[in-house]
Amino acid sequence: MAIATKEQILKVLRSFNPWWTTGSVHPDFTKKYRRFAYHEAMKRLDQTDLRRTVVLTGTRRVGKTTIQYQMIDTLLRRGVQPQRIVFISMDHPMLKLSGFNDILECYHENVWADQDCYYFFDEIQYASDWDKWMKTIYDTQPETQMVATGSASPALIKGSTESGAGRWSVIQVPTLSFYEYCALIGVEVPELGPEIRPTAFARMSQQARTSVMIKLGAIQNHFNRYLQVGGFPELALASNDRLAQQIMREDVVDKVLKRDLPALYNIRSATELERIFLYLCNVSSDIVSFAAIAKELDGVSRPTVENYIKYLESANLIYLSYPVELGGQKILKAQPKIYIADAAIRNAVLMDDDVLTDPIELGKMVETAVYKHVAAFYYQRATRVGYYRGGKKGKEIDVVVDYPNVRDILIEVKYREQAPIPNDSAICELCGEASAAIVVTKRADDYGVHNAPNGKELIRIPAFAFLYLLGNAERHGYRGQE
Repeated sequence: MAIATKEQILKVLRSFNPWWTTGSVHPDFTKKYRRFAYHEAMKRLDQTDLRRTVVLTGTRRVGKTTIQYQMIDTLLRRGVQPQRIVFISMDHPMLKLSGFNDILECYHENVWADQDCYYFFDEIQYASDWDKWMKTIYDTQPETQMVATGSASPALIKGSTESGAGRWSVIQVPTLSFYEYCALIGVEVPELGPEIRPTAFARMSQQARTSVMIKLGAIQNHFNRYLQVGGFPELALASNDRLAQQIMREDVVDKVLKRDLPALYNIRSATELERIFLYLCNVSSDIVSFAAIAKELDGVSRPTVENYIKYLESANLIYLSYPVELGGQKILKAQPKIYIADAAIRNAVLMDDDVLTDPIELGKMVETAVYKHVAAFYYQRATRVGYYRGGKKGKEIDVVVDYPNVRDILIEVKYREQAPIPNDSAICELCGEASAAIVVTKRADDYGVHNAPNGKELIRIPAFAFLYLLGNAERHGYRGQE
């Protein structure tokens, strides 16, 4: 006997799909601003000759569901019959009690009989055997299109390489980039052409660089707030920043640590998971040792630390950055750097009111933002984004874009009032082996070219400009080509 009846399932489906009656998606669901991930998802959905199921993955509250509603709105505006589109939240209690087949049968028996439809599955990982069902639908219903979201990316990626091999494409939805944040809150910035991107600074005259920096003057004053609360669309628009941080703790961090991950990975006690995450918040942007964490957190074993860090990565709460080899230099033991997925998460958890006045903490926040932006920019390419630490003195480069068979991009974050680059620094010594070497600075007037002793040039560019121009490059289709 089914726990949920077909009548109950249908009632839930009707509540999630008001366009069956109204013919449109309510504006409160679609929002005005459409993120880069929306455009990427629509591009994939429209490539019918290369049919793929579109899977959106990212942490809670980054806008995955909103992107789905925006896609539905677009399809309706194109003339797709409303009943042909069904949105199914697999996180709903009633649907969790229902079999996948029961839900689909209910829809087709009562709303749309044909199989040429659009399925929108929200938080798909909560459905039992979701990957097998999606494979079956893909193989047996060639006219059906599917879009799914999920907060546990490794589960989705694993499914894509097994049941979904050649059948679906995974699109990562990170927290807002600084470019998206400025667009969302309505900052007016003069139009920048596709040629205006971070690496282009090396080829510009100083006069041309100054012209770009003047155009970007409107966004500088928004950078600090972005570092505090700007990574989540709903919270970026909030009028009360302190309340926004509280909501982030409750709706993002607490739900992931105390509900989502324990349910997905059968974690008996969330206490150790929470302790590990709090520890990582304190050491964000640092190189970490799993053994050292276990020692610091008395009572937590090393295997538990390693497993739980993988779970946190799967929930898109942290990034793991691994060392890469440069210039034939021997790298230190392959210990990762840990970055909290968004500096705003770290701030909300630690509740530190002094982060914007503490140079060390501010530097951590900016390095976190730089890594997140670069990793998001290059994720679709055959590249690794890691760090370098090696040589006899263990010199470090904060972020390295490691291309296969192509010279790398080196990025050093020097977010301080005075940001000299010593001639014996790793980025100076190794920039000759790179396609570009970038020093991310703090002051708005600290930009231009730094000449290394080997005759190579390093680009100096303020953090707010670097992040914004990376977003401008992404907007104009330069993703992965910088």
